[in-house]
Amino acid sequence: MHTGVNVTALTVFLLFFALVTVMGFLASRWRRAEDSLHLHEWGLGGRSFGTWVTWFLLGGDLYTAYTFVAVPAAIYGTGAAGFFAVPYTIIAYPLVFLFLPRLWSVSRVHGYVTPADFVRGRYGSKSLSLVVALTGILATMPYIALQLVGIQAVLDVLGVGGSGNWFMKDLPLFLAFAVLAAYTYSSGLRAPALIAFVKDTLVYIVIIVAVIYIPMRLGGYGHIFDAAAQKFSTVNPATGKPSGSLVLGPKAHWTYATLALGSALALFMYPHSVTGVLASKSRNTVRRNMAIMPAYSLMLGLLALLGFMAIAAGVGKGVKGFNAQLSVPQLFENMFPDWFTGVAFAAIGIGALVPAAIMSIAAANLFTRNIYKEFLKPDATPADETRIAKIASLLVKVGALAFVLAMDKQFAINLQLLGGLWILQTFVTVVGGLFTRWFHRWALLAGWAAGMAYGTWKAYGISSPATKHFGGNTAEIPFIGEIGFIGLTAFVLNLAVAVVLTLVLKAVKAPEGADETSSTDYSAEAGDEAVTKAPQPAAAH
Repeated sequence: MHTGVNVTALTVFLLFFALVTVMGFLASRWRRAEDSLHLHEWGLGGRSFGTWVTWFLLGGDLYTAYTFVAVPAAIYGTGAAGFFAVPYTIIAYPLVFLFLPRLWSVSRVHGYVTPADFVRGRYGSKSLSLVVALTGILATMPYIALQLVGIQAVLDVLGVGGSGNWFMKDLPLFLAFAVLAAYTYSSGLRAPALIAFVKDTLVYIVIIVAVIYIPMRLGGYGHIFDAAAQKFSTVNPATGKPSGSLVLGPKAHWTYATLALGSALALFMYPHSVTGVLASKSRNTVRRNMAIMPAYSLMLGLLALLGFMAIAAGVGKGVKGFNAQLSVPQLFENMFPDWFTGVAFAAIGIGALVPAAIMSIAAANLFTRNIYKEFLKPDATPADETRIAKIASLLVKVGALAFVLAMDKQFAINLQLLGGLWILQTFVTVVGGLFTRWFHRWALLAGWAAGMAYGTWKAYGISSPATKHFGGNTAEIPFIGEIGFIGLTAFVLNLAVAVVLTLVLKAVKAPEGADETSSTDYSAEAGDEAVTKAPQPAAAH
């Protein structure tokens, strides 16, 4: 265990960082755009990515540095409850297989770049489109910030930034995101798509080596699970209860199930997830990816086991106030040779850069298409859109960096939990619209408002040892009495309000917005005549 800077690990880490930096800038020449002034070229990679590129892009997008750090940290801290992340990804892919191809098709026909574009076209409602866009940006910002938390965890364990000067302490973080901002500005979505090949390969190598090599050093999985069981059976003096459990107790079943289902519904509502899908070159590419993406769920299950290994390795034992977010980086430094520790840390570091780039691009697309063009400059040219999106992506990154440096890390984590709750409230509008035009636009707006208000209010009232408000994302489910995911309860309220008000508004013949889509749009393929005659993104509205 190193008490200062781990020079060997840091050198390997920097070499990989330099490699992906070069790749990021070269990506602008990869699949060179026919017309780089169109937003779909910069923000969606020209909608040209095939099965493998999309698979790596979505994997790099969804399985982030924070996933690498937070999932094992949850296992380290609470045990079996932290495994909800595994079933939720298993549930998600069959679920989104039903609607993502439809979203891709209608977006291809009409040149939609964001889910809010689709909402605007489907319901003819600027206000509904605006709240979908704002919700997406709001939910994405803390997610970008948490990628910084993942990088900081690695830098802390590497021993970098030990100076008492705040600027020198955070200088590596400034440099990392300055480089990220530069190549994202230059290459757009092509940069993270290309870098994702390196990131995902490193992640798979590190996890496969870890689940074989570390148990060999710790005396096998039997010893690892025994050590975890012993730790979780110990009573926490602060609460008077065991700190966790190896097997989920009956009282936790509702919490576990609702977290898994709610998170699965929310996963592909995030703008960065939709961006990866819309960048695909064909409808079949989307379908194939939803079939093979569960390979990442296997990786996630193996990754979660690292939390138990950290317990068996004695990581953080006897350290007062040990930060569980450091459990995996510290485990790697304790158990691996220095050179391979550098490889592992590079996987986490690059695992932050790829999703942060995609998230900032997705947020910039939303701002440009659904706020700037819709409300500020309706006559914006394609070149204007692209320029504003590039600037917006820089501002988003700067905001996330300032957020992490100025705010408590726990607050960033709490906001990310809220982000999942918030983004789930767009599900009724987006997914409902892909299958039916029955819902009234005003009813959907009211349902969204009800879900957002209820979920935020309930989350505000939750305290934890670390914070007075927003200390969790579970509470008692009304009328059922069980503890469940607040976001799913808010979603049910959202849906109920939308259904009831739609019935009322239809009964009083309230005006409905114009629908610019047709039934054939939702099954269109890239080679269909309707697609080739579709308007370009600049003319979508």
